[in-house]
This record gives sequence, structure tokens and C-alpha cells, in this order.
Amino acid sequence: MLKYFDLWNPIRQFLDAIEIRNPQLARLVCRTIPSHCPFERDINCLGYHLRIPPLCKLNPLYEQVAGLRFKCLSFLADQCGEDVTQYC
Repeated sequence: MLKYFDLWNPIRQFLDAIEIRNPQLARLVCRTIPSHCPFERDINCLGYHLRIPPLCKLNPLYEQVAGLRFKCLSFLADQCGEDVTQYC
């Protein structure tokens, strides 16, 4: 019987294990990683409505990257006392 090996698992574990302790790094991550998928679009052309779904969900590391951004936002809000609405 073949055993399934997930090639993405070590990268997922690495991203999940990152601890945020540097405010500059947290700000950089929050500016770099968008709060929503930039590829999701609604297109109206010649009376037709076309919706392009969020393609970010196809990324195998999407959950970990979104979690890293959330960790950074939480660090800035809780530990540094910053207003994080500018990153939303």
C-alpha cells in the first residue's frame, strides 16, 4: 500500500511555527499580504455579469499565510497597542 506524502507539510509547519516579536516585521507582513484575494473580480461586459472566484483558495499555503497575517495583526494590536485598521 502506498503512503501519501505531503510535500507542502514542512513549509506549512514552518509558517505555523513562526512567532512574531518584531513590530517592523509585523508591519511589513501586514502591508505585503493582502487582506482579501486580489484575484477575485466581478466583470460586467455587454450586459453580462462574470464573476471570477477567489483563486487564492487554490494556493496550498493559503491558510498558513492568512494565519501569519492574523498573527501579525494580533501582535500589533495586543502587544504594541497600534490601530490596525489601516491594514484591513
